[in-house]
Amino acid sequence: MTDYLKLAEEVGEIARAAGAEILKIYDTEDFGVEMKSDDSPLTKADKAANAVIEAGLKKLAFQAPIVSEEGTKEEMSYATRSQLTRFWLVDPLDGTKEFIKRNGDFTVNIALIESGKPVLGVVFTPVTDELFYSAAGKGAFEVLSPGAKPSRIFAAAFTMKDVNLKVVASRSHLNEETQNFIDRFDRPELVQRGSSLKIMELARGNAHVYPRLAPTMEWDTGAAHAILLEAGGKMVDDTTGKELRYNKEILRNNHFIAYGEVREELLAC
Repeated sequence: MTDYLKLAEEVGEIARAAGAEILKIYDTEDFGVEMKSDDSPLTKADKAANAVIEAGLKKLAFQAPIVSEEGTKEEMSYATRSQLTRFWLVDPLDGTKEFIKRNGDFTVNIALIESGKPVLGVVFTPVTDELFYSAAGKGAFEVLSPGAKPSRIFAAAFTMKDVNLKVVASRSHLNEETQNFIDRFDRPELVQRGSSLKIMELARGNAHVYPRLAPTMEWDTGAAHAILLEAGGKMVDDTTGKELRYNKEILRNNHFIAYGEVREELLAC
């Protein structure tokens, strides 16, 4: 039987290697920016990181198909994916807009999806060298620098009626619907981050709620979702009211709300 926690640590090293390739391009003047069919940007760094990740995953003793944002059309087809019970879900550079802005808020995301659920997650932040990882039933961890000892992380416990809750918002996507959601709280404090770092703020207990009432894709959330679950949080599909699911025919997420350890039972105490 595969030790998923050990596997997550191995995948973390692959993410670090991809991050090193990203930084090589980050430190140049030519990002090689292209626009994809959905008008989202693609850079040399996205492609370089994807090549490193796919090569690294294929060298592991544990093998599963790879579904990547920058993969081929054939790899992304539902005819193929619908037959899979498990697969790697990869976003080689999450937060490409933040990368282009040079604000550091971009990540490497690698998740293992099994039967529609994220069971292993790795999120690496190249600029700060912070690594987050998790395995189902084994906890969520952060490593603040190479060689440092992993530390267990936990989401913050709270109720939705608490004052001064920290609500995470995107640096690039703060729409009217999101602002209306934030306005429901009693004197909320806004925490602005980019990429999957928004969800990491919940997982490490630095924030409480993240409303994502705008489009995302499954590869944007899979790795961070796995980590948040193991830290004690959840990500609720705003359409179904249930935990976000993966490997749908269309790889676009419904709007969702991510929470730390929300404890509504405390309101009855």
